[in-house]
Amino acid sequence: MNTLSHTLLHPAHGLGRATADASIYALPQPTTAQRALARAWLALGLAALAGSGLYSVLLVLARTPGVNQWFAVADFFRVALVVHVDLSVGVWFAALAGMLWSLNTTERLQGWSWAALGLCGGGTVLMALGAFVRPGEAIMANYIPVLHGPLFLAGLAVFGLGLGLQVLRSLLAAPRLGGVIDGERALRFGLSASVVCVAVALLAFAWALFDVPTKLDLRTYYEIVFWGGGHALQFAWTLLMLVVWLWLAQACGGRLFLSPRVALWLLMLALVSVFVTPYAYVAYDAVSVENRQLHTWAMRVGGGLAIFPIALAVVLALAPLRRLCDEQKPLWGALVSSMLLFACGGVIGMLISGSNVKIPAHYHGCIVGVTLALMGIVYHLLPTLGWTAPRGRMAAWQPWVYGLGQLMHIIGLVWSGGYGVQRKVAGSEQVLRSTAEVAGMGLMGLGGLLAVIGGLLFVIVVLRAMRAQPVEVAA
Repeated sequence: MNTLSHTLLHPAHGLGRATADASIYALPQPTTAQRALARAWLALGLAALAGSGLYSVLLVLARTPGVNQWFAVADFFRVALVVHVDLSVGVWFAALAGMLWSLNTTERLQGWSWAALGLCGGGTVLMALGAFVRPGEAIMANYIPVLHGPLFLAGLAVFGLGLGLQVLRSLLAAPRLGGVIDGERALRFGLSASVVCVAVALLAFAWALFDVPTKLDLRTYYEIVFWGGGHALQFAWTLLMLVVWLWLAQACGGRLFLSPRVALWLLMLALVSVFVTPYAYVAYDAVSVENRQLHTWAMRVGGGLAIFPIALAVVLALAPLRRLCDEQKPLWGALVSSMLLFACGGVIGMLISGSNVKIPAHYHGCIVGVTLALMGIVYHLLPTLGWTAPRGRMAAWQPWVYGLGQLMHIIGLVWSGGYGVQRKVAGSEQVLRSTAEVAGMGLMGLGGLLAVIGGLLFVIVVLRAMRAQPVEVAA
């Protein structure tokens, strides 16, 4: 293991309670059992990313004249898009959350986590196959698009059960956070807070399933069912991102002047807003306008309160850095790209007016910000999990390729949105009337292609690190 990772992760080198530097934001070396679980959840996340890359290729083929006739489903573009989004966002985020929660929890009830992993893996396979076996209508609902077919819906339900079991186990096996508040405890609190947010989201989904009348048209039904819980999930992913920002800034060699006590309070502030979600369901019917607006208000007002102070602390920690070792370059690239993309998504959110492609530009920026942060923490944790640290030009450039592609993607969407190009349409339905609109959507497509390449490069870099000489780590 490299010296930096060993120093930051091993209790005997700076993290013991008696001699610890309280400002170090890192977790101690995991046990063998924790490491095995984390490796397994990471494998599910990588499989989801690889699968989403395959479906992105199918998306291109589904829009290619002549070739699209090979697909049995008439509108295979939307079918493939649903699965691509659910794999690259839903499954990837949940799997990486499972990896981080496994490193954060005690060794209690680990059998539950293995069972949860099996359910999530099985559900993922069913959802992926659902595009080819009686997929039904593709519903482009916000947060969780679905195929209204038996196999896909069964897979989504199984995946949800697995995630629920992992959440329950993570709550019951949560670490005790008493004593002196140091960087480790701040990170642990943030990870545990993300578990609470996902628990709230799952409860919101369950409430909506019982409360929303099934007689509604499919588009409206799924939109309402996933609206409240979808907002709660955004709090969870944001908390994970903030934890990872602090963690990666430390790993890059930055000195964080943010007090762990202040960091913990900021993470707590990010958690508090999620409790608007259950209140919204108690106070208003799930189908009411008031319920919908309350979720939106909670996200706009409470969702970003903790982001700016933590981001500022990370920027100040990174600013003095002049030289990075080979193992730090991928971490630095992922961290900086994550912060830039998330900031772009936030700014675009302030520019939204009407229902056009500025909306997907906003959430693509924010989602990709989270994804890049998770990619960076995977790179950092590879030696901890028994593999080698990623090195070389491919590892150093991968975050920038992925981030640049996504930046081009969202700039093209904002450009086109300024001309009123509508969201959730493709092909001739977009009605591109001017050269500027065509150019904007062309930039969007080119950026999307570059982002797909960057995502596949991430999988390649990680697999190469896994295949290299394994690293001996202490239990």
